[in-house]
Amino acid sequence: MRWNLRSWNGCAVVAMVVLAACTPEKTPPGEPSTTAKTEGQGGPSYAMADFSTVRKFDAHVHANDRGTALLEQARADNFGLLSINVDYPDFPSLLEQHAIAVAQARQDPGHFHWATTFSMKGYGSEGWAGQVNAALDRDVADGARAVKVWKNIGMVEKDAQGRAIMLEDPGLSPVAEHVRALDVPLIAHQGEPYNCWLPLDKMTTNNDREYFAKHPQYHMFLHPEQPSHAELMAVRDRFLAAHPQLRVVGAHMASLEYDVDVLAAFLDRFPQATVDLAARMSQVQYQSNADRTKVRDFFIRYQDRLLYGTDLTQSPGADPAQFKAETHAVWQSDWRYLATGESQRIEVLEADVAGLALPRAVIDKVYYGNAAREFKL
Repeated sequence: MRWNLRSWNGCAVVAMVVLAACTPEKTPPGEPSTTAKTEGQGGPSYAMADFSTVRKFDAHVHANDRGTALLEQARADNFGLLSINVDYPDFPSLLEQHAIAVAQARQDPGHFHWATTFSMKGYGSEGWAGQVNAALDRDVADGARAVKVWKNIGMVEKDAQGRAIMLEDPGLSPVAEHVRALDVPLIAHQGEPYNCWLPLDKMTTNNDREYFAKHPQYHMFLHPEQPSHAELMAVRDRFLAAHPQLRVVGAHMASLEYDVDVLAAFLDRFPQATVDLAARMSQVQYQSNADRTKVRDFFIRYQDRLLYGTDLTQSPGADPAQFKAETHAVWQSDWRYLATGESQRIEVLEADVAGLALPRAVIDKVYYGNAAREFKL
């Protein structure tokens, strides 16, 4: 079977993300509107009123339409953007993604940035790596801030003998070392959420449960012939160990979203790695409902290694007004959870979730400072 993995949770359309949005609780009478109370370690936190004034950066979006609704909303909400090109069959062609990214970056270089990628077409043929590296040279010279590798490496692509091409395959090493020499990060998306390998009744969020019930062909629990989650993570870790000078951003919490303790061990082992939070906020919220202190302490301890991101995707032909409204709702919901102590209803968990009220200094790093450092903004 050749897998054409639909990115139900990794390149989600904005409407899917909004299902996780909230019904916020009002700030109690007498609470300060611009400064939240000091809570725990690290000093005072922000409030909802600070959302529009604090500089922010969404390090994982996909601007796949020549319209500028995503960029316009980013300006309105004080966000910079990193739009990531992906070799994903349901997205526009790589040439079209490139054209959109370059055009919007030139229109507003202060708010819009982009990451390039490469196709696996022709992999294994003579000269493939040289052609890819030459294209990456051109893209970085044209403004690309990073290079993306997707989960098709490990879960879809096959070599001439029909074997899965894994991230540690020797043919990919010259490209990895070239990315290192270019001094840009490699954004690595390997695997699916851990829920994908669990039976439906063991999954932690309703959106995963509903999706896999309707799409059993992508439910890894039903396909033991495919690589396991543990195997994909082990391959990724061996790849990082083999390229210790390569800066890596683990997309979607490095596919370790299910346990902040496991993610902490990953970050401890690989000091060159950071992770983005894209499309995994409900998994973090699931854990903080069980142990809010542990999750909050994780964010404080690893405040220099976490990048805010959403995976918001502006698809071709999306209604601009609706897309702007949904984007604003997602960004506000995440801010309410990370930056304030307010509670909100998270529908995919069927639960109320209290905000982490992270200290301002932590929010400033997660929402902007770390991305500015990693992508040399």
